[in-house]
Amino acid sequence: MILPLQQRVARAINAQPGELAAALAGFALFFCLFCGYFMLRPIRESMGIQAGVENLQWLFTATFLVMLLAVPLFAWLNSRVPRIHFIDWVYGFFCLNLLAFAVAFSVMAENLWMARVFYVWISVYNLFVVSVAWSLMADVFDSPQAKRLFAFIAAGASVGGLAGPALSALLVGALGASGLALLAALLLAGALALKHYLMGWRERAGAGRPGASQAESPRRPVAGNPFSGMTRVFRSSYLLGISAFVILLATVTTFLYFEQARLVAELFPDRDEQVRVFGLIDFVVQAGALLAQLFVTGRVAQRLGVRALLAAVPLLMCVGFLALALAPTFAVLAGLMIVRRIGEYAFVRPGREMLFAPLDAESKYKAKNFIDTVVYRGGDALSGWAKSLIDLLGYGVALIAVIGALCAAIWGLLGWYLGGRADRGDTGLPPPGDDSEASITR
Repeated sequence: MILPLQQRVARAINAQPGELAAALAGFALFFCLFCGYFMLRPIRESMGIQAGVENLQWLFTATFLVMLLAVPLFAWLNSRVPRIHFIDWVYGFFCLNLLAFAVAFSVMAENLWMARVFYVWISVYNLFVVSVAWSLMADVFDSPQAKRLFAFIAAGASVGGLAGPALSALLVGALGASGLALLAALLLAGALALKHYLMGWRERAGAGRPGASQAESPRRPVAGNPFSGMTRVFRSSYLLGISAFVILLATVTTFLYFEQARLVAELFPDRDEQVRVFGLIDFVVQAGALLAQLFVTGRVAQRLGVRALLAAVPLLMCVGFLALALAPTFAVLAGLMIVRRIGEYAFVRPGREMLFAPLDAESKYKAKNFIDTVVYRGGDALSGWAKSLIDLLGYGVALIAVIGALCAAIWGLLGWYLGGRADRGDTGLPPPGDDSEASITR
């Protein structure tokens, strides 16, 4: 018997009856976010080089400082605005930012300080809009749904990551940076419209449906004060473990990113050539991630658990760093960077978001946002300065690679531990609907 197309699609992505439309909406939401971001990413990378490769650690530090200022403001808003409207405010704010940059690009495109401001801003923008989107997914879908559907939803990011660089290459000549910023604002508005559908579906067939595990109403603001996300992290061994996992992820990423920027600046001095190199790497990464997300990730999560998603990539990175120590060439570095990013998008990121699915709203929104922004960018800043200090020792790529291998090994062991706790339901945090602070363990 030949199944109708809708049933075949649902079966292919592990969706149960009634879940296909929501899964497609989540897919489309991430497509909009990542298509807009990846249209602008090659511009960001070239602006980072324009500002000076030797100054990248300063840009990372500036990004971290902006995060320290921004996170309490967003947490304050989260405590005042019902969850059902919170993303309206966040995405609306960033849409206005994109419109402002569209104007700025048209009047001072070659300004060095404009390049630095945009580099810092888009680094903040990317973390905030993606973190809030995953908070939404953890709010809309319950834990069993997350294990089945998050890989497919994350594939929307990969498709957007493929379309974004292609659109950037095709349209930058006609629209310029200003036009691309306007197009990114329109895509962000599209993501906002999809968010409204998903929150409505949540009440009918998602985490808020009748008969589901107890969930908090999205029509109330998230509990706590502007700093409660931070204090919640420090009071929970589970959230501290996730924070350490993110810091190690940021460290490995930063070491590779700095080496990539240095080698690209040396081998490809022309700015247009740099944009093409970064765009090609982005294309390969998103294509590889998409294939893994569609055909591998969900099945691995169901059969082997979250810990397999969180541990496999770090262990591959450990081996890759050792290979880089033996053969410190651009080809090896580019291959390692591609494997790292494919692994993050296809395995690490969906696995990391599954860690939050069974938690309460304050953990999903405030603690998660603190980890995804302040902790992540703090790890970036610290590892950026550490990379600069290691470079002063004069041992070249080999020492960086050995240190990277050690960090990746610890990262993998921690991922196995956290994933095991998530698979057992041993989070030590209150479930949705439980306001008790006593159940938060140290």
